[in-house]
Amino acid sequence: MILARIDGILITAACHPSLQGRRNVICQPLNAAGAAVGAPVIALDPFSSGLHQHVLVSTDGSQTRTMVRDPSSPLRNFVLGIVDTDTTPN
Repeated sequence: MILARIDGILITAACHPSLQGRRNVICQPLNAAGAAVGAPVIALDPFSSGLHQHVLVSTDGSQTRTMVRDPSSPLRNFVLGIVDTDTTPN
C-alpha cells in the first residue's frame, strides 16, 4: 500500500476490455512528508477521487483483477481510500 496524490485521469481510445468503462488515474507516490518519490503509477479509482487529493493505493494485483472480474487484466493497482486531512488546530 502506498500514499499517493492524484495527478491526472486516464482517457483511452483503445484499451484492454477490463479497462473499458472504468476510471483510471495517475497517482504520484508520496513519502511521509508529502514529497513526491519515484515514478507515477496507474490505478483503478472506484471512488472518483479529485485531482490533487491524497489517496491510499493498494498494489495487490490479484485483488484488482478480482474487482474487474478478469483474471487476465493488466491492472495492478487500485485506490483503496481517500485520505482525510486533519484540520483541527493544535
